[in-house]
Amino acid sequence: MSTPDKLHLNRDHALHLLRGMLRIRRFEERCAELYTEEKIRGFLHLYIGEEAIAVGAMQSLTPEDAVCATYREHGHALARGLPMTTLMAEMYGKRAGCSGGRGGSMHLFDAASRFYGGSAIVGGLLPLAVGIALADKLQGRQRVTACFFGEGAAAEGAFHESLNLAALWQLPVLFVCENNLYAMGTALDRSESETHIFRKAESYRVPAESVDGMDVIAVEVAARRAAADIRDGAGPRFLECLTYRFRAHSMFDAQLYRDKAEVEAWKQKGPILRFGQWMQETGMLDAAERDAMEADIAAELDEAVAFAEGGAAEPVEELTRDVYTEPRS
Repeated sequence: MSTPDKLHLNRDHALHLLRGMLRIRRFEERCAELYTEEKIRGFLHLYIGEEAIAVGAMQSLTPEDAVCATYREHGHALARGLPMTTLMAEMYGKRAGCSGGRGGSMHLFDAASRFYGGSAIVGGLLPLAVGIALADKLQGRQRVTACFFGEGAAAEGAFHESLNLAALWQLPVLFVCENNLYAMGTALDRSESETHIFRKAESYRVPAESVDGMDVIAVEVAARRAAADIRDGAGPRFLECLTYRFRAHSMFDAQLYRDKAEVEAWKQKGPILRFGQWMQETGMLDAAERDAMEADIAAELDEAVAFAEGGAAEPVEELTRDVYTEPRS
């Protein structure tokens, strides 16, 4: 792994990136354990293996920017800065969760940090991202709306409509495609005649590029460059980040469509493994520091689980709140 010339990487920033990816990995691993214990219910889609994209891309954003994600959004929420406590409470369906316990794993939301989900619909937040960006442009605000989605969304009409409008109106959207090759369970070359998703964006005259999504620095460099262009009024930009999920599509997926040797080969070039090794080789990280970082994250996770398990469920009498309104007289 080499450090691109376009990014001045100091030790503190490298540690920040590694910690960000480790927080996501350990959170996801704990969620998998809690799911098997039936403390987390419903659907659960893990981000393990794709951490470099959320962490790298988020470095290009400011607190005023907006983030739209997918149903595999725990990593994006953590990288955006949502507290691990309220995220875990939401996973438990507790009232103190970031969505009041009503959203669960696929519908994390936090207006204060301009994190707009979380959507169970494939590609569902692409039109929303376009709408947010349009509002910012009409109001003259120099903001970026980052929209994350999987390559499976490229088969949806909303993908094409959103790219077309963003290009036509020159909207400040950073489209980030997390291409993990399989969507729900179908290999990309069995569902798309053009497997290079960034070329679909280019067909709408949106400047696009393919990035190694397993390299956090490569993602950050590309995202910073794209976000800078957007802020300069150059219109939307598109990043296709090539990645791989190490776990099944969801906890219900037997993943019979993937060869185990392929999964293991991808794990050997995982973002945390690669970046951690590079930091050790360059003297940016030693074993004691890594152990201390892991201990801090473990303590944070324990606190989050305790917060979730100690939290209250929403009272039954309030279950219709925000669902129905009283009829007008």
